[in-house]
Amino acid sequence: MTTLSLGQMKGIALGLLAGAAALYALASWLQPLHPAWGYVAAFSEAAMVGAIADWFAVVALFRHPLGLPIPHTAIIPSNKDRIGRNLASFIVANFLSTRQVLEKLKRFDPGARLAGWLVAPGHAETVAGHLGATLRYALGALDDERVRQFFRATALEALDRLDTARLAGEWLGLLSHEQRHRPLLDALLRKLADLLDNDELKARLAEVIATEVKYLRFVGLDNVAGRFATTKMVAGTIRLIGEMADDPAHPLRGEFEAFMAGLVVRLKNDAELQRRIEALKNQLLANPALGAYLLGLWSDIVRWLQADLNGDASVLRAHVATAFRIVGEKLQADLGMRTWINEQLLAAAPQWIERYREDIRRYIVARVGDWNTEEMTDELERNIGRDLQFIRVNGTLVGGLVGLSIHAVTELSRAA
Repeated sequence: MTTLSLGQMKGIALGLLAGAAALYALASWLQPLHPAWGYVAAFSEAAMVGAIADWFAVVALFRHPLGLPIPHTAIIPSNKDRIGRNLASFIVANFLSTRQVLEKLKRFDPGARLAGWLVAPGHAETVAGHLGATLRYALGALDDERVRQFFRATALEALDRLDTARLAGEWLGLLSHEQRHRPLLDALLRKLADLLDNDELKARLAEVIATEVKYLRFVGLDNVAGRFATTKMVAGTIRLIGEMADDPAHPLRGEFEAFMAGLVVRLKNDAELQRRIEALKNQLLANPALGAYLLGLWSDIVRWLQADLNGDASVLRAHVATAFRIVGEKLQADLGMRTWINEQLLAAAPQWIERYREDIRRYIVARVGDWNTEEMTDELERNIGRDLQFIRVNGTLVGGLVGLSIHAVTELSRAA
């Protein structure tokens, strides 16, 4: 069914008023001919009163009826600022209280929603596309000689201010604290042993060692015994590395860890070692090749990223999308992580609500205060005026029925 417009509803309400007036005139003229016309006149008279009264009430919300400055009319434009304050207080009190927001967050289950959104088809690609577009714009802005020179100068200055020796000592001490470096060292030793345990590589190493050990040539052993001996030596080295990886108490492991512990102490406290490292760093920074390298590195990184992001099959975008999908899948399968996300949001939400609730209230007050009064009134009337016309229609009909009832009771009391 087609919805009637505001103008059409105004026409219907005005038509009912005009119809009631015409009916009243007709009934008043014909009343002497038959008593029934008195009931019709009473109905139509009361209908006109109801229609006019409700017309006045509806119009008084938006403007002065007939342009007359009657008190307590044009209610909305006259009280725009007060309405804004009351509206802001109502929204803040009824929609942004801490308890209500927290209850909504609990029902919303952010962790599950995030996981579901990330694994939904196309969402991870959408996020990757937006990030790629943002990065592409940033790279275009950064591909400028002024930026490159700034990057070079900033990087060199940061390196110059760096207390290299002391910082290296702090990092090594942190990595080796409570033996937390051991799993990493075990993995590195096993990986090195696996890499060296290759027949072709062992043969090449043996060949190099046999060639370099010059004294074997004088006794004619460089081709046979030399290669045999060096092959055994390489195999023994590989075996030794494997033993070090498998045995945390291996003597060489102990020597290495003692060396590292001593190095940490020296890096932190040995002024001479610190001076030598600082001098080496200064020599490196003073070398023009480092500045040229940093400039070239910046340019190469920017160009590579631009070329990748400008292509249809961007490797970077594909990796980002895959990463987001993996995160979503992991979140879906990990109730503990989803619970952690929800707990963190619920813990942080109260302070954010308390911090910004008053800002939201002030924003609503200021926004309503900035509205043009006439434009706001017209906009409100366009949105709710159609429904308000039903008040006029109902007022006409209800007023008529009330008038008819009163007239009927009056006639019955006279007859009694």
